[in-house]
Amino acid sequence: MGSANASGDLSSEMEVDAFRRLFPLRFHERHLLESIRPDARPLGKARETTLALGAVASADGSAMAKIGCTTMLAAIKMEVMTPATDSPDEGCIAIDFHMPPICSPLVRPGRPAEAAPVVSKQLSDTILSSGMINLKELSLVSGKAAWMAYLDIYCLDADGALFDAALLSAVAAFSHLQIPVVSLNDDGRIVLVSDGIEGTKLETEPVNKDKRTLKLRSIPFSLTCILHKNYILADPTAEEESIMETLVTVVLDSSCQLVSLYKPGGPVLAHTSAIQDCVALTRQRVKELQSILNEAIADMEVD
Repeated sequence: MGSANASGDLSSEMEVDAFRRLFPLRFHERHLLESIRPDARPLGKARETTLALGAVASADGSAMAKIGCTTMLAAIKMEVMTPATDSPDEGCIAIDFHMPPICSPLVRPGRPAEAAPVVSKQLSDTILSSGMINLKELSLVSGKAAWMAYLDIYCLDADGALFDAALLSAVAAFSHLQIPVVSLNDDGRIVLVSDGIEGTKLETEPVNKDKRTLKLRSIPFSLTCILHKNYILADPTAEEESIMETLVTVVLDSSCQLVSLYKPGGPVLAHTSAIQDCVALTRQRVKELQSILNEAIADMEVD
C-alpha cells in the first residue's frame, strides 16, 4: 500500500508540474485566489534576505546580498582622479551592473543582457538623487585630486527583483567602504601610501591620515511589486515577472521619503490606490532592510 501511495503522490506532483509549465498564469492565479504564492509566501511578503559585508578581500568595499535566490555581489575600487572643472571640490561615482551567462538561462554567452544597462542607469539615478553620498567627501585637493569610486555589481543568480537586490548590495558595499590613505610625493602628486615605491619621498602628513568611511545619509531601499488584476505581489520571482506584466518599483530613503518610482511598461494604472498600497508595503520593507543592514555592519565590527 505504501508503494501505491508513493506512486500516486509522484503522479500527482508530475501533473501539477506539467500544469504549471503549460498554463503558468492559470497556475499562479489559482494560488492568488487563496491569497498565497506557489512558494507559500503571503502576497505582500518579501523573500528571506541576507547580507554579508567584505565579500571581496581585494576591494575597498564589498558586499553580497541575497533576496530569495537572487544574488548580487558588489565591489568598490577607489582611484585618484582629476576633478571636473565645474565641480573642483567633488569626487565621482561610476556604476556598472553585470549579468554574466551563469546568472540566468535567458542570458546568452557573447550577448549583453538587455536588463543590464537599464539596471545600471536606475542604480546611478537612485544613488545620486537620494543624496546618500556627499560627493564633497570624495575630494582630496580642491581642483587637483579627488576620488573616483568604481562600483561593479555582478548578478550571480537572477531570480526576480534584480534592482532591489542590486541596490541593497550597493548600499551595503558603500557601508563597508574603507577609503585608502593617500599622501603627496616629492613631485606634489597624490599617491596611495600602500603603493608608495621604496625610496619615494612622502610628506610627513598624508592628505588623509587613516582609512576612513563615508557618512551615508538618506540611504535608499526599494521594493518591486507586481500588479495583477486586484492583487499586489511584493518581491516577485523571475517566473512571476515573466507572466505578469505590470511591475512597479518604489524607492524610499531611510526616513521613508519617496526617492523615485519606476514603472516600466504595462497598462496605464486607472487608480492611484494601487501605488499607495505599494508605497505602504515598501515602508514596511525599509524597516526590515535597515535592520538587516545594521546587523551586517555590527557583525563586521565584531569580527
